[in-house]
Amino acid sequence: MQTQEITIYVTPEAANIYKSASDQERRKLDVLLSLRLSEVSQPSRSLKEVMREASREARKRGLTEEVLNELLHEQ
Repeated sequence: MQTQEITIYVTPEAANIYKSASDQERRKLDVLLSLRLSEVSQPSRSLKEVMREASREARKRGLTEEVLNELLHEQ
């Protein structure tokens, strides 16, 4: 998958989580965000459907709910 760097504004907590993540965890977060942004741009689907699909794709790629919770609660 080809990628492109962008700048986004997030909360300080989210920034710290991302900065402290391992390279592998960052790649998973990058994929999750990319999927969410791509899915939100499809107006024919509800946000709930988009979020479910993003969750399924993230799980397929190894980002389980447990891993995500660990990432979000690490400091």
